[in-house]
Amino acid sequence: MKARYTVLERLGGGGQAEVFRGVSESMQGFKKSVAIKRVLPNLTNNPQFVAMFLDEARLSLFLQHANVVQVFDISKADDGTYFLVMEFVNGCDLKALMAYQQAQRITVDIGLVLYIMIEAAKGLHYAHTLEHPQTGEPLNIVHRDVSPPNIMLSKNGEVKVVDFGLAKAESQVEITDEGVVKGKFSYLSPEAAYGKEVDARTDVFALGIITWEMLTGRRLFYADDPHTTIGLVRAARVPSIPAINPKVSPQLDEIVRKALARHPENRTPTAADFADELAQHLFERELKVTSRDVSAAVKSVRAAKKPSSAAQSLIDALIADEVAKMTSIVDAQTESEIPKPAELVDTADWATELIDK
Repeated sequence: MKARYTVLERLGGGGQAEVFRGVSESMQGFKKSVAIKRVLPNLTNNPQFVAMFLDEARLSLFLQHANVVQVFDISKADDGTYFLVMEFVNGCDLKALMAYQQAQRITVDIGLVLYIMIEAAKGLHYAHTLEHPQTGEPLNIVHRDVSPPNIMLSKNGEVKVVDFGLAKAESQVEITDEGVVKGKFSYLSPEAAYGKEVDARTDVFALGIITWEMLTGRRLFYADDPHTTIGLVRAARVPSIPAINPKVSPQLDEIVRKALARHPENRTPTAADFADELAQHLFERELKVTSRDVSAAVKSVRAAKKPSSAAQSLIDALIADEVAKMTSIVDAQTESEIPKPAELVDTADWATELIDK
C-alpha cells in the first residue's frame, strides 16, 4: 500500500542532504509525522554514490532500535532525486545542545553527558552486531560518521543515532566544501584517516571524541584546513580532561582516553563496553540522571531558538512537488537486492583520496 507524503516545513540541511518535516498518510487516512531527507542532486549525479547509497539505505531498513532513527521508506522522484523517509524526532541534535550550552556558558553536567553517550552507544552496538533477519549472517554495519549532528535528542528525552545510510555512500563523492570537509574529518578515527579498513571500533573512537568535547567544551581534532585536521586525527594526541575541567575525575578521563586509543587493538573494543564503563562511573559517583534531564535540556535549546517563518518559499514548493511524485523503491525490492555481508567490507581508501585531491 503506497503512502502519500506531504511536506510541512524545512528543518535544515548540510553537505549531504536537506531535511523536511512531513506527514505520511495511508489510504485509510492514518497520518504519521515523518522526517523526509532529500539527498542533494549534486550527489545523485554520481553513479558510484547512487549505487552505494541504495545498498546502505536498504541496509538501514533493518535497523529497529530505541536508540536508532528508523528508516521507513526509500523513494525516488520523477527527476531522479532520492528521498529517505524516516522517523521524525521532535527535538534537536547534539550539536545544537552543545552550541547552546557553550553560548550560555552553562556548566558541564557530567551525568547528562555520560547518559547521552551511553544511549548513543547502545544504538551503535545494536547496529554493529545486527544479523540478517533471513540468513542470520552478521551485516557488519559501521556508521562511519558518528558526530554531534547525527545524534538526535527528543523533547521526551530519547537519544537516537541517525544517518547510517549516507556516511559510506558519501565517501564516493569528492567533497569541495571546506566546512564540510573539516566537520567530517574532525570525527574520523586514525585508521580511517590513514585510509585503512574500519570496523565498529572506528565508531567507538568517534564516541570518545564527542565525550571529550562535551566534558571540556572544546574541539579535540580541529584546524583551519583539512590537511592539518587529518594530521591531528592521525597523531591522536589527547589532552588531559581534568587539566581543562577539574570536575572530571582521573578515572573518567581514563575511560575516555581508552576509547581514544590511537591503535584499534588498544581501544575499548565495543560500543557496549564503552557504555558499560560510563554506566559504572555513574553508579560509583552516585550521579542520578534520566531521560527527564535530556528532555529539560532539549526544551531549553528549543526555547532559545527563533521561531521560523511559516511562509513557504518557491524552493520549498518545488520540493513539495517532488515529494508528491515520489515512488517507493522498497516495495519492489527483492531479497536478492539486499547486499550480502561479504559486500559490506569497507576499504576506507576514500580518506586518502580526499586528502590527495
